[in-house]
Amino acid sequence: MSQPHDDTARHNRAAWDALVEKGNQWTQPVGPEVIAAARRGEWQIVLTPTKPVPREWYPPLAGEPVLLLAGAGGQQAPILAAAGARVSVLDNSPRQLAQDQVVAGREGLEIASVQGDMRDLSAFEDDSFALIFHPCSNSFVPEVRPVWREAFRVLRPGGVLLAGFTNPIEYLFDLEPYERGELIVRHSIPYSDLTSLPAAELEALKARGEALSFGHTLEDQIGGQLDAGFVLTAMFEDRWPESPLGRYMASFVATRAMKPGR
Repeated sequence: MSQPHDDTARHNRAAWDALVEKGNQWTQPVGPEVIAAARRGEWQIVLTPTKPVPREWYPPLAGEPVLLLAGAGGQQAPILAAAGARVSVLDNSPRQLAQDQVVAGREGLEIASVQGDMRDLSAFEDDSFALIFHPCSNSFVPEVRPVWREAFRVLRPGGVLLAGFTNPIEYLFDLEPYERGELIVRHSIPYSDLTSLPAAELEALKARGEALSFGHTLEDQIGGQLDAGFVLTAMFEDRWPESPLGRYMASFVATRAMKPGR
């Protein structure tokens, strides 16, 4: 079993476990009506805040192995399982993984849960999956290129990677004014809570139990997929409409990539 392997992963595991307790929107299991609709073929899920992934982006799912990469929480994985896929989920947070199992137990679904770090997929063999679904979550690891390399390894030739990530422009701004609706540039990109914040602010963030975040460059997010061997075939942008930056631009990206092969 892959295990969180650094202090950041351990801190963020505890932070996301706490967010389950607080009822964060990405930790709330879907209801029975959503699963019933998915069994009828009526379903949609998101990689980014609001925009559903186009159905034509997916390969055939019936009976196929799918990896939800750092995407537990009782939402996407159960829907894909109800749609007919054989779903495995790897996530850093035991409480998030438990949310998937809540739905699986309630609905008679089979979902394999693995606690681990998205940068280390050693729990899985080469060429294991037809689809990897990786919603916005790599902002919680300090380096993203290992995520792409591992995803490429465990995806079978001809398989599809669907990934969502944050445009690093989100990390330019001073957080406290941002939360009041003001866009005041403070940070440079790439961004890291560990190195971009003064020590006192970082310690206060940790003491509040907030997850540590990282703003990766587009060169690492998109170029990293290409360097890992993927071929990009589609993309779209999305936004939080109610956020200060979202009023002006889309700051989330979804990509569709394939592993060359058959």
